[in-house]
Amino acid sequence: MVFGVLEKFRSCLLEMLLNSKRVKIDGLGIFYTTLENEKGGAVSKDDFNPTKNLKALHIRFLPDQEAETNISSREFIKKAEFVNAEALAGQLLESGSGNTPSGGSGSGNDGNQGGGGYNSSDDPGEGD
Repeated sequence: MVFGVLEKFRSCLLEMLLNSKRVKIDGLGIFYTTLENEKGGAVSKDDFNPTKNLKALHIRFLPDQEAETNISSREFIKKAEFVNAEALAGQLLESGSGNTPSGGSGSGNDGNQGGGGYNSSDDPGEGD
C-alpha cells in the first residue's frame, strides 16, 4: 500500500515539476527544478536552442527548516552518533563474542567512512 502511495506521489510530482511548479510538502520540504546551461550559452534569447545550450535539468529538494521536522544534512550530522568502527570491532572481540566483523580483516582507511557522496554544489542557492 505504501509503495502505491509513493508511486502516485512520484508521478504527480514529476507532472507538476514539468509544468514549472514548485511542490511543497508540509513538514518535509520543497521540490523544484533548475536548469544548467552549457558553457558559453547563447548570445541572445532567439539563439537559444535547448538541444545545443541546455546541459541538464535538475530536480532539487529544500528541506523544511522547522526544528522538529528539519531533515537537512546539517541537522542529520548534528544528531548522528559517529563511532570508530575499528575500536568498536576491538571491543566486540575483547568482550569474548568470538565473531569477527564481516568485510575482511584489513584496516585500509581510505578516508571514506560511510556513503552519501554529499556535494555542497547540490545545495540550492539563494537565487534559485
